[in-house]
Amino acid sequence: MSLRVFLKSMERQGKVRHVKAEVSTEFEASYIMKSFDNQDCILLFDKIRGYETKIVANVCGSRSNLCQALGTTKERLYEKLFEAWRLPRKTKTTTEGSVKEVIEKPDLKKIPVLRHFEKDAGSYLTSAIVHAKSNDGKAENVSVHRLLVLDKNHLAIRLVPRHLFQLWKMAKDRGVDLDVSISIGVHPAVLLAASSPIPFGVCEFDVANALMGNTLRLVECEHVNACAPAEAELVLEGKISVTKEVDEGPFVDITGTYDICRKQPVVEVVGMMHRRDYMYQALLPSGSEHRLLMGLPHEALIWESVSKVVPKVHAVNLSAGGSGWLHAVISIDKQVDGDGKNALLAAFAAHPSLKHAVVVDSDIDIFNASDIEWAIATRFQASKDLIIINNVRGSTLDSSADQETGLTAKVGVDATRPFAKPREKFEKAAFPVCKRAEDIVQKMFDV
Repeated sequence: MSLRVFLKSMERQGKVRHVKAEVSTEFEASYIMKSFDNQDCILLFDKIRGYETKIVANVCGSRSNLCQALGTTKERLYEKLFEAWRLPRKTKTTTEGSVKEVIEKPDLKKIPVLRHFEKDAGSYLTSAIVHAKSNDGKAENVSVHRLLVLDKNHLAIRLVPRHLFQLWKMAKDRGVDLDVSISIGVHPAVLLAASSPIPFGVCEFDVANALMGNTLRLVECEHVNACAPAEAELVLEGKISVTKEVDEGPFVDITGTYDICRKQPVVEVVGMMHRRDYMYQALLPSGSEHRLLMGLPHEALIWESVSKVVPKVHAVNLSAGGSGWLHAVISIDKQVDGDGKNALLAAFAAHPSLKHAVVVDSDIDIFNASDIEWAIATRFQASKDLIIINNVRGSTLDSSADQETGLTAKVGVDATRPFAKPREKFEKAAFPVCKRAEDIVQKMFDV
């Protein structure tokens, strides 16, 4: 199981779009990626100016792609995630792998790293899977981090106060730089596992292995105490400095706005290994792939939390308009009035970064903005169906929140049908089954 195997499958289905024109890593590739954002296709750049390496992008850009990679359906996607989170499977380590076909002195200038937006600080690795261990080997972490290219063998890494940061702090207390592997070009299950909110110490490689049916294999790195997927396209071996910091940023985050410049640790790249004809995997900041990988695991948490307070949760959508992070729409069945508000409170508890949430009935398509707006227009009364929670922790990714504390106001909208009034007043009008008319319309569209 590898990125290549997945791409071959998608190619056979006609879901890989080849960009045959030569493009530059400076803004051109990212512009094309943005132009195909939200489309259900993978992009393969065949000619990159100044490089022999191809670039693949938008690999995890749609739910259908992720479901296909995991061998599941949209209806069972959350269940598959929870199963892997709760029952990770220990990943085997092998001595050889395709990623070790070439082992060479590192030179980041040989890699077609993209510069994405006008005010970016420079070229950024954006799909990098970083693996590190604690000194005693009892805790491991695999997570996705942006890395700014500084020169041919140095990067700056953005460390937020989560698990890799914790391992780095432990290394800093010992006065020893933290060994890491930086893997690029991995199976979608590895990216999704690395994006998952699981407890500190649990190795996300083992979660990915569970998602992949026990087919993931790792290799030990040559120069650092870390592992990497044996079938990755490219692996950089590095040491995160516990003393050296540089300015990192600005950089476009998931909201499509620029994150601030701040002091961040330097990574010294001490080794590089890759396939002979490796592909560079790019991920567009704030694009659909970014939103799905970051948001989907939290949709699952919302689904589980809301399922505990209402009879049935049909679907959850951390919407594109909310940057896949700040806005949720939840489709439920309710038994009594008040269930909608309970669902809203459960959603806010499950995903603390959530700012606005809307709960709707199962007849509303939560992936259709017009449907959601129609539910609010016809089933919602602000005087009794609105929840406002003031001065609570939200997300610092929200530009309007307090950037030091993340304090914000949260809004919940219960746009479900009230039980007290005649249901027919809230019923969406439907046509009877009319096969002949369907056939006529289909023929008209086919012309």
